[in-house]
Amino acid sequence: MRLTAHTDYALRVLIYAAVQPDERCTIEQIAAGYGISRNHLMKIVRKLGEHGFIETVRGRGGGLRLARPAEEIVVGDVVRVMEEGFAQAECFKPAENRCVITPACGLIGVLKRAVDAYLGVLDEVTLAEISTRRDKLARLLALPDRD
Repeated sequence: MRLTAHTDYALRVLIYAAVQPDERCTIEQIAAGYGISRNHLMKIVRKLGEHGFIETVRGRGGGLRLARPAEEIVVGDVVRVMEEGFAQAECFKPAENRCVITPACGLIGVLKRAVDAYLGVLDEVTLAEISTRRDKLARLLALPDRD
């Protein structure tokens, strides 16, 4: 499985916010920290907000922060929301499937098990677990020292 850049960036936004849970951060700060497009992040932040992963505040002094503790945000849930789908082959999409061997093919079952296993592992991990090295992450993202 391969994550899209959209999902990768969504996870990065959440990690950034998890590193400084008591602070609001801005899209500009996140874009600068990772060296990625502000425009891409705007769409991603909107979607993360719509699905309850982050909360946003508009206007002066605004920004974003986690909507709930990092321990309650499951990576598998984020991936499911951000990815368009998990169709590994044409046969996963019955309306588009033109493969003549589908009725006898054993590959679809194997691929489905692989996707289920992939998501199963991601379901065992929280945002808190992937952002435990806060000090190092903060240095790498050039975040100000809050002490």
